[in-house]
Amino acid sequence: MALVGTTGTVVAAASIAALLSYFLFCSNYRSKSSSTKKKSKSRTGLVDAIGNTPLIRINSLSDATGCEILGKAEFLNPGGSVKDRVAVKIIEEALGSGELARGGVVTEGSAGSTAISLATVAPAYGCKCHVVIPDDVAIEKSQTIEALGATVERVRPVSITHRDHYVNVARRRALEANEVASKQRKSKQTDAEDIERINGYESEGGKQSSVFSSDCKGGFFADQFENLANFRAHYDGTGPEIWEQTGGNLDAFIAAAGTGGTIAGISRFLKGKDANIKCFLVDPPGSGLFNKVTRGVMYTKEEAEGRRLKNPFDTITEGIGINRLTQNFMMAELDGAFRGTDMEAVEMSRFLLKNDGLFLGSSSAMNCVGAVRVAQSIGPGHTIVTILCDSGMRHLSKFCNSQYLSDHGLTPTASGLEFLGLR
Repeated sequence: MALVGTTGTVVAAASIAALLSYFLFCSNYRSKSSSTKKKSKSRTGLVDAIGNTPLIRINSLSDATGCEILGKAEFLNPGGSVKDRVAVKIIEEALGSGELARGGVVTEGSAGSTAISLATVAPAYGCKCHVVIPDDVAIEKSQTIEALGATVERVRPVSITHRDHYVNVARRRALEANEVASKQRKSKQTDAEDIERINGYESEGGKQSSVFSSDCKGGFFADQFENLANFRAHYDGTGPEIWEQTGGNLDAFIAAAGTGGTIAGISRFLKGKDANIKCFLVDPPGSGLFNKVTRGVMYTKEEAEGRRLKNPFDTITEGIGINRLTQNFMMAELDGAFRGTDMEAVEMSRFLLKNDGLFLGSSSAMNCVGAVRVAQSIGPGHTIVTILCDSGMRHLSKFCNSQYLSDHGLTPTASGLEFLGLR
């Protein structure tokens, strides 16, 4: 009966408790909502979405080696690769220096990824893109570049010393674009016949009249191999991100090199933070960088025996390996190098797809081969970082094509990591 007498009090107390609970809920909700908003701050435009990619633990390789093997997931950039960072840095520095103007054309000789990134990024700066690409790269790369609105010029693979090497052709196209712009500026003062030569250079404009429109604002050769904006993109961006994401707790970094910008920028930054961090190169068949790092001489065994081929890159990997020293690569601080084979890269790509759900391209797979080699070299209990440059979506016709691999004797057969001596 006493309970009946206190009903009003109980109800009032219950109401107050309910109100307190409600206000506490609202307060917590607003706090969480505010916190969520801060964490999910929107990025301004395409360019702001480049970088700050996740650093992911590659579970299968970590468990197999006893090391923490981490991959920087650069394939999550808007343009699909690590080269997005380079494209932004090159264009921004060129615009800042006045070498490139809005409405101008960025030209580049590329095996694919840098070209795709430039074609992706250039419109965000009001620029156009013209790409010269070897005709033996995976067809989906040139198709992607064209779909992005860039013009694509395919040339046969030749030595860098040949005037028609894709890099040299791209350099000439920038000169031609500048001549088109120059003619436009002078057209009101000079007859067209008087400006066939500019600064002593005779243009091939007559042959290439369809390449650049008459309203072109000039050209700029991106020059990814020698332009140190490439190095700076990783010294200023990728390297600091890795340092922050690991809390400075890493023991080694490894990557392959093409232009050399990635491995140079990251290695120099990390060693500037901690000289004890070991930085390594992994090099594919046909490249001379392994010998340069380990022996100080830029040659391969085949070259030493006088059997160098006209096209020395006897590898299925794309975008890595080179037989000359670039300005970017010379900025690298390396402790050693490892060799990787095509078969190891193919097997690694299939292993990671099966065990981790990672669908990676050839250079990413080679980097992971290198990460395992480092783990085997320094032993368990260490943290090793590498770069997952791009996905397998750019390699469907070659590296990820069963028939192509079969034709080249590269059909994968491993069930585990036995191809690297692990069971």
